[in-house]
Amino acid sequence: MRRRDFLAASAAATAAVNTMTERFAWAADLPRDIKITRVTSFELKLTRPKHVGKNSYRHDHGPESADRVLRVHTNAGIDGFGTSWSGANECAQLLGKSPLDFFDRDARKVTGPLARYTAPVWDLVGKILEKPVWQLLRNPSDPDVDAEVPVYDGSIYFTDLRPPHLQNWPDEFKRELDMSLARGHRAFKVKIGRGRLWMLAEEGYQRDLEVVRLIRKHVGPDVLIGVDANDGYDFARTRRFVQDTADLNIAFIEEMFTEDVPKYLELKAFIRELGLNTLIADGENKRLPAEMQSWVEARAVDILQGDMNLFGFEDILAEAAMARPHGAMIAPHNWGSLFGFYLQLQVGRAIPNFYRAEEDPLSCKAVGTDGYRMRDGRCRLPDAPGLGLTLNDATLPEVACVHFDLKR
Repeated sequence: MRRRDFLAASAAATAAVNTMTERFAWAADLPRDIKITRVTSFELKLTRPKHVGKNSYRHDHGPESADRVLRVHTNAGIDGFGTSWSGANECAQLLGKSPLDFFDRDARKVTGPLARYTAPVWDLVGKILEKPVWQLLRNPSDPDVDAEVPVYDGSIYFTDLRPPHLQNWPDEFKRELDMSLARGHRAFKVKIGRGRLWMLAEEGYQRDLEVVRLIRKHVGPDVLIGVDANDGYDFARTRRFVQDTADLNIAFIEEMFTEDVPKYLELKAFIRELGLNTLIADGENKRLPAEMQSWVEARAVDILQGDMNLFGFEDILAEAAMARPHGAMIAPHNWGSLFGFYLQLQVGRAIPNFYRAEEDPLSCKAVGTDGYRMRDGRCRLPDAPGLGLTLNDATLPEVACVHFDLKR
């Protein structure tokens, strides 16, 4: 071998070793003596600032909801928590193990007995490594994304059909909108589809239009508005709605009818003919990213909406990776969950093809969210390690129903 070839090969080998060393340097300093000593599962009572009414297929959602939460304790005095529906048999397999044994940093995955419900382990690992979860979720080769994640209020339901507001429903919508604007929202998803169950078809359609027009007039031209029919329309009525609201700048239409790739493509062509930029969103009822692959490859759906708590971080990232080469974005579905909103924000801070995080405006006196700051339709995440949430042990007994408490 000639000397210059030898030197080039040696330099390349050294560079490769340095790259590998740098890539895995974090692993050498991990505190492997940390063990999981206790796992507690409980249901947290959540409250809304208002009573949420019907959508196109379901009766009133009411003023309350609940999150199923798992808390994982360690011998180091560090604990992690988040939504998880894993049972006692699965959770027992965590005891005595290092949480870092379940964490694959390079693959950006948590594996192990919790299956897809890995948020508590992500929170715990983030605290051990002293990093926010979004930094662990982020692919280093991706471009940087904005530090503030765009959000929307998904709680604009059929307020007009609630008995207390039958006579004054326009004022009640305005009150709800003002409350949300004061919270920092600048984007809303409005439920439509009253004619599916609750009103005569044409009467319901006209009320849908009336409500969306009222909202646009009240919030002004710069606030984002999307609509969601929960499959309460058919294809013909969807075309009619798109045309009848062409002057309202509707940002996206969600679940207008049961998903159908040829019809979606026809609808997209119609939207373009009208000169509109309205996007098509769907997917909250799917259970796996692969179920949406044909939509993505056909470019039939612009925004994929796998459920945040059901998919978990791993499948939400897989959904985003599947969507990205085809120009699609993700906006994880989140309803009835306080934690789901904050999990979405961690994803939104990590990936480049994130659309918006959906908030169901829930709160719980035992859950601290003070590090998060929402303003002008965007949310800034805290620098705190893990999910950046806290639990108030003093108030937990007031709002929590324990399912099981396992100790080693």
